[in-house]
Amino acid sequence: MTSKFKDLNIGGLIIDLPLVQGGMGVRVSNSSLVSAVSNEGALGVIAAVGLGEEDDAPGMNYVERSRSALIKSIRKTRKLTPKPFGVNIMCALGNYDDLVNTAQEENVDVIISGAGLPLKLPSLVKNNKTKLAPIVSSGRATYIICSVWQRRYKRLPDAIVLEGPLAGGHLGYSREELADSEHFNLDSILQDVLAVVKVFETEEHKIPVIAAGGIFDGKDIARVMRLGASAVQMATRFVCTNECDVSEKYKEAYLTAKEEDIIIIQSPVGMPGRVINNEFVKRINSGEKMDIGCIYQCLVTCDPKKVNYCIAKALISAALGKMDNGFAMAGSTAYRIKKIVSVKELIAELVAEARNN
Repeated sequence: MTSKFKDLNIGGLIIDLPLVQGGMGVRVSNSSLVSAVSNEGALGVIAAVGLGEEDDAPGMNYVERSRSALIKSIRKTRKLTPKPFGVNIMCALGNYDDLVNTAQEENVDVIISGAGLPLKLPSLVKNNKTKLAPIVSSGRATYIICSVWQRRYKRLPDAIVLEGPLAGGHLGYSREELADSEHFNLDSILQDVLAVVKVFETEEHKIPVIAAGGIFDGKDIARVMRLGASAVQMATRFVCTNECDVSEKYKEAYLTAKEEDIIIIQSPVGMPGRVINNEFVKRINSGEKMDIGCIYQCLVTCDPKKVNYCIAKALISAALGKMDNGFAMAGSTAYRIKKIVSVKELIAELVAEARNN
């Protein structure tokens, strides 16, 4: 590739490879996957959402279970790798503040935060070790975050993660935007974000932009880095690895998926979500009201009286392999995955392809 394939500098934190493993909830990216990714020189990322829902410790409420489970996950990961790793925490979570506080108390290297604009994130992080990387979907969102952080907290992001329209999971775009690939595509949005970043960054504080969404192989990595991205974030490719924490049936949904099976649904989070179609998805899309019985109250944006399914229950079920009661979230390229490999094999393949393109 014409641009240099070099390490990633996130506010002085050096990641050997310009590759970030996207945080995948619920329980898809946990200590096994995250440590394996970091051990290969990339940045592994724990997804904080949904870690503690089945912790039946007596006397613990949802917030306490979530905190306890995140601490366990961070500490287990740290035992498995000496390398840096991050935690992804969704803004839409009702216990967002508590999870951010927990992550910083555990001295995680990076907090990545999206599913809403993390405008107050700097006010919650008091230590100087933890780097902050908001997730954006546009130049406008980038400008709002940078200007608010600079004005209120005299701080700028240590990195920006741009998730394009082809990403998996929750998406920061309307259905109309998702259907308009001519005007809403990663390459063009990347240019908008890079232009905004140039306004705010200085020689003393560079803000690397990490591009994500639809990146499948080393050719894609090389392309977006030539366009100005400092690194890429990939999630979908890491699901079908030996080390991925999710059930084998979840992985099987990827291996058997056809291109037409990758669809958009409406999530109780309040955003569109990209998933692999199955019978459960067909039922919720038809308007069938599933067993809600909300026991988590995990989302600020979810009204159990108005939605027809509980996404926490659905994703926990899927993580456990109960696909009749849930679904797998996936990026637009999931159908291209044909086998399960080790994290080491996958990263070696990506790096070789990127360097040859």
